[in-house]
Amino acid sequence: MSTKDNYSKTLRFSTETDEKLSKLSQKFSLSKFQFFNKMVEYFHRTKKDPSDINDEVLKNTLVKNHDTYIRFIRAQEEKILIPVKTEVDRMVQSQIKILDCFNGQVLKANRDLLNNQQAQVEKSEEMQQLMKTIAEKLETKESLKLKFQYILNQYAKARENFGFTTSVKEKEELVQEARQMVAKL
Repeated sequence: MSTKDNYSKTLRFSTETDEKLSKLSQKFSLSKFQFFNKMVEYFHRTKKDPSDINDEVLKNTLVKNHDTYIRFIRAQEEKILIPVKTEVDRMVQSQIKILDCFNGQVLKANRDLLNNQQAQVEKSEEMQQLMKTIAEKLETKESLKLKFQYILNQYAKARENFGFTTSVKEKEELVQEARQMVAKL
């Protein structure tokens, strides 16, 4: 870059342009000479047209780049995003089916478990009733034994009271009376 000592050309411009140049150079803390050199370097490097105030070249470049990015995004969408979304949707549907199947099996297992528990409760109640009946029968059996022993003892006492002179008819009546008592049990 040139310094003040290497002046080789002179440039003339209006007072109005000089004021604008002064304001711009002060704004960027540069001398007018440095600012001018940087302007020239800027337009040289960017290949911009200084007369193009709206910067149509830049707009066209941006539009072109924007279109390129859009094409790239659409290509990626077709190659990657749509297949991924399709697979994710398929996977979600598959997971829903698995969950439905799992829930159905769990519900069925729970129903079976509840039914089995209910059947067990019913069997337990039947067993308790049977145990109660058996206990009552045992009490009845014991009572029968006692009554039968009483009848047998009465028969034995009556037989002992008989002598040699007791008739067969009396003996038969005693046996008949004992049988009737046993039949009443």
